[in-house]
Amino acid sequence: MKGDNKKQQYRVNEQIRVPEVRIVGEDIESAVIPTREALRLAEDKGVDLVEISPNAQPPVCRLIDYSKFLYQQKKKAKELKAKQVKVEVKEIRFGPQTGEADYAFKLKHAQEFLNDGNKVKAYVFFKGRSIVFKEQGEVLLLRFANDLEELAKVESMPSLEGKKMFLTLSPKKAGQPKKSQQKRDNEAAEAAAKAQRQAEEAAKGPNPNSPFAGLAEKLAAKEE
Repeated sequence: MKGDNKKQQYRVNEQIRVPEVRIVGEDIESAVIPTREALRLAEDKGVDLVEISPNAQPPVCRLIDYSKFLYQQKKKAKELKAKQVKVEVKEIRFGPQTGEADYAFKLKHAQEFLNDGNKVKAYVFFKGRSIVFKEQGEVLLLRFANDLEELAKVESMPSLEGKKMFLTLSPKKAGQPKKSQQKRDNEAAEAAAKAQRQAEEAAKGPNPNSPFAGLAEKLAAKEE
């Protein structure tokens, strides 16, 4: 086996002690052969015999440079992780007597969080004697959930924990990457230009050079 000081995750070469293995590779056909023969074949090719599926009968091995194999595995894991949507939990804090302007501001932020695919954990904080308004806080959270029902589903109903009453919402659809303002502006400009061109073409009337020009008149005359 070629030098590799990393901690081994797979059995390699002489560590494979079963009598026979199934070998696979880029330039060989799948075949079951004695392990000794597989080791000799790997040595002739200047690569390693790497056990990739130990629970198969017989175990499946690849003829490959072990360092290259580890690199490929790490690359695949990185690509898979990049494709996964990272879900964060965004917190929004209310007071039991939150004003309408503040409520609307926080509702807008919650909509943005949900559109990005994140969860929203809204809570009402009862400071001092304001705990007497816990029913009012519950009503506020239920209103919040109702105003977001098109974007979110309730994951947990309002519950009081100490001086905080929580409500958790999760998005109904996976988040999509937000478009930059520049891209939105460009798309809007293109749509406006297209609409302007269509309006100008409609104002000019039918194109006399079009193969369909006068088709309606010809069909009407034929019917007469």
